[in-house]
Amino acid sequence: MNKREHRFGELLEAHHVRKTSHRLSVLNALSSREGATSQPDLEATMSPEINRVTLYRILKTFEEKGIIHKVIDLNGTANYALCSPDCTEHGHHDQHVHFSCSVCNRLYCLDTVRIPSFRLPNDFEAADTYLVVSGTCARCSKK
Repeated sequence: MNKREHRFGELLEAHHVRKTSHRLSVLNALSSREGATSQPDLEATMSPEINRVTLYRILKTFEEKGIIHKVIDLNGTANYALCSPDCTEHGHHDQHVHFSCSVCNRLYCLDTVRIPSFRLPNDFEAADTYLVVSGTCARCSKK
């Protein structure tokens, strides 16, 4: 087991998730990406090792346990990225802005740009908050 897999094994144990080769593979794939990744993109890179249903279940478990967070991109597709260490199954605490590049179609987590606080009207209760800014990323603007 290499250093990265050992760290992921500890992450799964800390979140009370059983360590399996498929779960470690998904964590490795997510951590190797520069930004958030959609399930179809993960399927394409992990197939045939992991089928669609297994991948869906792993992502759902990881999100419920606070290991990854989901953000809906401008096309309505769910994308996933690793959470901050502060996240747990009782709450995600990485409320940051996401940036969608209209050139390369990457979705970046802008961890240092926080979603501003706001107050909802009475009788409204937020379940999720996504803030996606679109434009051209640093890499594409240099081209």
